Amino acid sequence: MEADSFLSRRMAVEPPGAEVTGAGAEIRRLGGRILRTGGSGNGGGGTGFSLRTVAAEPDLADYEGLPRGEATTTHMLAGAVAGVMEHCLMFPIDCVKTRMQSLQPDPGARYRSVTDALRQIIRTEGVWRPIRGVNVMAVGAGPAHALYFACYEKIKFSLNNAVHPGANSHFANGVAGCMATVIHDAVMNPAEVVKQRVQMFNSPYRGVVDCVGATLRREGPRAFYRSYTTQLTMNVPFQALHFMTYEYLQELLNPHRHYDPSSHMVSGALAGAIAAAATTPLDVCKTLLNTQETLVLPTSSSSSAAVAATATATAPARHISGLGEAFRTVYRMGGAPAFFKGVQARVIYQMPSTAISWSVYEFFKYVLTERQHRRRLRPPERDADN
Repeated sequence: MEADSFLSRRMAVEPPGAEVTGAGAEIRRLGGRILRTGGSGNGGGGTGFSLRTVAAEPDLADYEGLPRGEATTTHMLAGAVAGVMEHCLMFPIDCVKTRMQSLQPDPGARYRSVTDALRQIIRTEGVWRPIRGVNVMAVGAGPAHALYFACYEKIKFSLNNAVHPGANSHFANGVAGCMATVIHDAVMNPAEVVKQRVQMFNSPYRGVVDCVGATLRREGPRAFYRSYTTQLTMNVPFQALHFMTYEYLQELLNPHRHYDPSSHMVSGALAGAIAAAATTPLDVCKTLLNTQETLVLPTSSSSSAAVAATATATAPARHISGLGEAFRTVYRMGGAPAFFKGVQARVIYQMPSTAISWSVYEFFKYVLTERQHRRRLRPPERDADN
């Protein structure tokens, strides 16, 4: 299914258009040519020898099997395009999700539903407000998803060969997704911090550049990775569940693993929804660590209002740091239900998001692979028969 499987399948069957001339002819494959020996080409009983090139048409269903030298580039290009399109197209819903996960939202930022939130944001803050910060996501998503998909495919192929040769191992798919997530989040975490800070209601930042500069001055470089461990804690189970569900659904809906846009879209949407709902509590904690909402920072009981007001005007005196403190803060502010704030927006975001990501990724992988196979299998000039 991966890497050299394309070539092995090609050599196992006779290419279209091949003819065997004469009795007892032996056919041998040398590189891209068919070598015929031991038969008579004119029926005269003599020994014939001919070297003929036969063009093999690429089987488009074999887009899963990439030549080893070209696989990484193809996965990176397809992954980069998929990541940029996924995050840019779904960015307005992501903005709503971030706001709905606020533990103490401003009265002007309390929404009944995703559609109500979009209407209010556009009406009160302008039509461009829901996509504020999309540029930083586009910059981060390209390289992050390129590495993400390339690492996933590479690790999945290696582990499948080791764990269950010749078959699909859900364990290998889950482990590959986890390992790829570590690299992906290392690239994406700073972009996530900036994006969520400019998405918040009444964000004090004029834009992405202002947010980066102000965060560096007030909190230092560590602020961009304060939520990294939480991000991994959330994304490792998310991606493991996501990839295992996707590959399982592909076995059911697309058992021959052909390029099938509808199955890629349905599998991606269902996998994203299940993984998103299961990991919402960790996403709430990640949002808190990224935004550092000044109104929920731990303060003494008698001076909480004064400290909160001062923190709003200047940099907060202390920060919520670490998953444990984030969990305690979320529970203190809203109890168990607070861990599922924004779950509706998160599922609504992830379903089309993962559907877009997988559909675009599989499409570009298919197109790039089909072009590469045609180029590799383009027949050279025919040699004259001897």
